[in-house]
Amino acid sequence: MPAHFLSSSPSASTSSTASPADSSDMPKDAVSASSSSSSSGRYSEIWNYLWVPLLLSVSKELTAAKAESTILLPSDVRLGSARSSPSCPAPDPKLNFRPVVGILTHPGDGASGRLNNDTNASYIAASYVKFVESAGARVIPLIYNEPLEILHEKLNLVNGVIFTGGWAKSGLYYKTVGEIFKKSLEKNDVGDHFPVLAICLGFELLTMIISKDQKILEEFSAADQASTLKFMENTDIRGTVFQRFPPDLLRKLSTDCLVMQNHHYGISPERFQENIDLSSFFKILTTSTDEDDKVYVSTVHARSYPVTAFQWHPEKNAFEWGLSRIPHSEDAVQVTQHVANFFISEARKSLNRPPARKVLDNLIYNYSPTYCGKAGKGYDEVYIFS
Repeated sequence: MPAHFLSSSPSASTSSTASPADSSDMPKDAVSASSSSSSSGRYSEIWNYLWVPLLLSVSKELTAAKAESTILLPSDVRLGSARSSPSCPAPDPKLNFRPVVGILTHPGDGASGRLNNDTNASYIAASYVKFVESAGARVIPLIYNEPLEILHEKLNLVNGVIFTGGWAKSGLYYKTVGEIFKKSLEKNDVGDHFPVLAICLGFELLTMIISKDQKILEEFSAADQASTLKFMENTDIRGTVFQRFPPDLLRKLSTDCLVMQNHHYGISPERFQENIDLSSFFKILTTSTDEDDKVYVSTVHARSYPVTAFQWHPEKNAFEWGLSRIPHSEDAVQVTQHVANFFISEARKSLNRPPARKVLDNLIYNYSPTYCGKAGKGYDEVYIFS
């Protein structure tokens, strides 16, 4: 026992200094009383030091026991009782829990002809497919150089469309993007919630189509660059892709390089706002800065349609590894997941319920991806259509 326990009791101090003769002269009952008083003092001191931690320990055990009691174990279930057959709420009939997304192919093989040099070849990077699947949807490829009647049939099998990154800004590809975008708006105009997501080249093409100006884009130095997103002042993010982002992640988008830029063209906020067609269709949510400190528009959201366009690549953080500056942190991967979740939540609002057999016949599962990541740049996997 520590010395300070003993020295705090006067009786203990007297006992320790008494001689044998002193104790022998005392009556036995007095010696016993003195010893009892000394022991009582010691126990009182010990209890004063121990009662708080003991109380905390008991409190923790009671809390743990209470938590365990909320878990329903098989032995707790009684046959015939209400608890033995838990009821699951019926799914919302207004939502489609089997959404399908159309992704438009891009000319080429995604590897400068190393995989397939057929002039009719087109591809979809597998990262876009994984992006969609990660949020609970399936993909139907929209092959850009198919006859328009076939593309229109496939548009009737999907609940939204993605325009991907790439380089093609003219010819048949430009016309096909314009046709699909027009059909997407028409679906919304007649009451079907039909979302569109445009990424990088897709952003640039919609900018050209909506502005009716094929020369509206400007040059920027933002190839293989990780960047931040700067939110516009007084921007209302309700109903946009950023609404469901956790506040801490929203803040980090402005301070940490969590998004991947990989483009040579874009549009400045000034030129964007000067074009009446663009500024009336889209509102600017964020801007970013290239390697020469030039500011460009990086995220827009349509004012009256479920259309979102990024100059950056939300799919790459989780699913691409070929470029050196792709962010792969936990926060960066969360950005990918939140964007995917937002887009597919929009696709679930679509009223379209196509025949199951037609969907199965056209799903991208009918094709096999090609691994091309060993080249050390570009995509890791692509689906090639020829």
